[in-house]
Amino acid sequence: MAAASEEQPVINKNKRHRKEKPWDTDDIDQWKIDPFQPDDNKGGVFTEESSFATLFPKYREKYLREVWSAVTKILDPHGIACTLDLVHGSMSVRTTRKTFDPYIILKARDIIKLLARGVAITQAQKVLQDDVACDIIKIGNLVRNKDRFVKRRQRIIGPDGSTLKAIELLTQCYVLVQGNTVSVMGPYKSLKEVRRIVLDCMKNIHPIYRIKELMIRRELAKDPKLATESWDRFLPKFRKQHLKTSEKTSKKNEKLAAKDEARKAAGLDASSSTQKEKLAKKVYTPFPPPQQPRKVDLQLESGEYFLKPHEREAREVQQRKQKQAEATLKRRAERAEVYVAPKEEAAPTVEEKRKRRHTEVDGDDGMARSKKKKKDVDAKDT
Repeated sequence: MAAASEEQPVINKNKRHRKEKPWDTDDIDQWKIDPFQPDDNKGGVFTEESSFATLFPKYREKYLREVWSAVTKILDPHGIACTLDLVHGSMSVRTTRKTFDPYIILKARDIIKLLARGVAITQAQKVLQDDVACDIIKIGNLVRNKDRFVKRRQRIIGPDGSTLKAIELLTQCYVLVQGNTVSVMGPYKSLKEVRRIVLDCMKNIHPIYRIKELMIRRELAKDPKLATESWDRFLPKFRKQHLKTSEKTSKKNEKLAAKDEARKAAGLDASSSTQKEKLAKKVYTPFPPPQQPRKVDLQLESGEYFLKPHEREAREVQQRKQKQAEATLKRRAERAEVYVAPKEEAAPTVEEKRKRRHTEVDGDDGMARSKKKKKDVDAKDT
């Protein structure tokens, strides 16, 4: 009995009451989405009309007029009517009595949204496929500074569009950066990845970090042994370094030491520069600084306030010309300094050479001559 019980396979608790089904075989893809046909609509004609409208910018008007016939042809087989209102600058789609798919109106809404955001009709029509969805990410209000916003938006594109191309290849999505939005088309799972990359980029996290992570994930997915394991140990962890106060101080001291060494190498004295900085330090006073005169007060003092507009303008022109003339003279003097010959020392005369020789031998106080005499006396004694 014990051997028989050991031979029985262990049944999972969740699959205790599961029975084998003859049609549930491995060759059937359970995740496949079959296209919705008119025969699948058992309810018949819709009782109410559904419609969506969206505005488009002025610069898209010319393109939309050119391709609107193509938009109509694409939506007509699905029973969707579309209108282009050039007066109000809007596009609208609505269901008709021929519409059989209840979800197709949402796909048509996505098409006009993408067309308004600058996507070409050849790309926008792919949204009608069941395995393709779209996401329009608004990035305009994520960064307040305009220059910073433009730089971070450019990071998504990368040099010559290399970063954008890498994102498209790894996620199998179509990405278009236009104005204050990023339009994305692709599978649902990939849309989440692209949204994460774009929002992190606007939060000052470079897209290259997410791209590296996606590349590692793609390589790990090829290994069947790692299918049931956690991939956290393989994925890189990019974290901001929160330095302590002591570490910040040490880094600051290292920078100051490097600057001092550079000054010494350039021939400057670091100690003298620090002394000047200490001397130039202002003395703290608890009283506020004196009130500075206004522009009107300065004009009253100089008498410019009482001049007529044309007289004031003539005075400004005269001052400007005077400054220009001074600057011109200064530049001319700087250029002329190159052509000034250096001072040459004249060759010493015979008398100057004789005097110099006497001073070298005798000296100014005559000490050298006395030493010479003393040496001669010592030589005679010996």
